[in-house]
Amino acid sequence: MSVHILYKETQYGFDWGAAKITRCFSDTKKGWVTLLLETPKHQGGNALQIYVTKTGKVRISDARCEWIAAKEAKP
Repeated sequence: MSVHILYKETQYGFDWGAAKITRCFSDTKKGWVTLLLETPKHQGGNALQIYVTKTGKVRISDARCEWIAAKEAKP
């Protein structure tokens, strides 16, 4: 049985399944961009903001704080 996942382009991004991705702002001089990711559990003021630098560094935050990656355990 195949499951159909909705995909629809919007004016500033796209909807894909339960995710809504929207481009927000960018700085052409400095090269960074921001995206907004909304889901049924993260929407409105609690949506996830994804900040990407020109070198590819990614920072993710929501209304409460920036998400910090867990440190990898040493073998």
